Amino acid sequence: MALQTKKKWAQLKVGLLAIGALSLLAFLIFLMTSTKGLFVSRSDVFTFLDDSAAIAEGAPVRLNGINVGRVATINLSGSAEPNRVVRVTLQVDNQYLAFIPTDSQAAIAAENLLGTKYINIKKGRSQTPVKPGDEIKSLDTREFDDVVQQGYSTLSALDGIFKKLDGILDAVQVGKGTIGKLLVDDTLYRKVADLADEANKLVVTLNSESSTLGRLTHDDTLYTDMRGTLARVNSLADGLQQGQGTAGKLLKDPALYDDVRAGVADIRRVLGRVDSVAEGLQQGQGTAGKLLKSDELHNQLRATMGRLDTLLDKINSGQGTLGQLVVNPALYQTLDSTAKEINGLMKDFRANPKKFLRIKLAIF
Repeated sequence: MALQTKKKWAQLKVGLLAIGALSLLAFLIFLMTSTKGLFVSRSDVFTFLDDSAAIAEGAPVRLNGINVGRVATINLSGSAEPNRVVRVTLQVDNQYLAFIPTDSQAAIAAENLLGTKYINIKKGRSQTPVKPGDEIKSLDTREFDDVVQQGYSTLSALDGIFKKLDGILDAVQVGKGTIGKLLVDDTLYRKVADLADEANKLVVTLNSESSTLGRLTHDDTLYTDMRGTLARVNSLADGLQQGQGTAGKLLKDPALYDDVRAGVADIRRVLGRVDSVAEGLQQGQGTAGKLLKSDELHNQLRATMGRLDTLLDKINSGQGTLGQLVVNPALYQTLDSTAKEINGLMKDFRANPKKFLRIKLAIF
């Protein structure tokens, strides 16, 4: 009997020890996994979002970056109003409620583009703190989604760039392309070495006084000639400043300047008269202007030219005396024989004038 009692008592102690160990293990697990202290009291406040952005329950709640609680629940609110679709319950330590003004704003944030998301409360300026069960206004999470999406796009673009760079580096390592040849092929190195040798030879030539370039570099004759040329240019400039020579007089003599001005004025007057004559011609003044502008004179000239053309047609057709003279050879021969007879008569008259000048006196 006593042995049975001891056995049950031993079993009871083992059970109590196991229960104590399990309780201690559960307590340690609770302390390690829970953000809520054992003796810390918390109150619930609420905020509404347009999108949860995949934030999880138990995510940290921070006030300007300082942990003040955790996310308790995330549910649909049943509202269709913008930025009030998702209802988020925040468990905030009571000791921090007094530091959260009523005009504070909550928003989803992340430690980095791929980091853990959390609710960050931006502290307002109001003097009235929130109370348990109050609502904290939220920022529009769509901006955060756009930032995350842009981050993903940026990462994708960077991934593509890195892949292209990897391909380029592989091609360079095997000697493809210009850069690869620069790194692998020694032909360019030899060409650069040859260029360096040629440059060295050129430097040696420049330093040698036997070459033309060397003489230009070392011989002071060219320097002396240049100084002499500059001195002559200086002297010429001094002469111009003093009014010597034609160019100097052009620069310094006011009389010549006045003559030039007078000549320019005369030219302007002549041009003015020419312009006046041209304007008169344009207006039809004078004989030349009428020739240019008068329709009556133009018509008279056309009529005269028409009559002249008609007269020429008549002459060409043999009408009239002039026409007969032009086209009738008989009249030409008659005139020619008449002219010959007159010519013979004149010769006879000069040879024997008494034959033709006989005076007869008679008395009745």
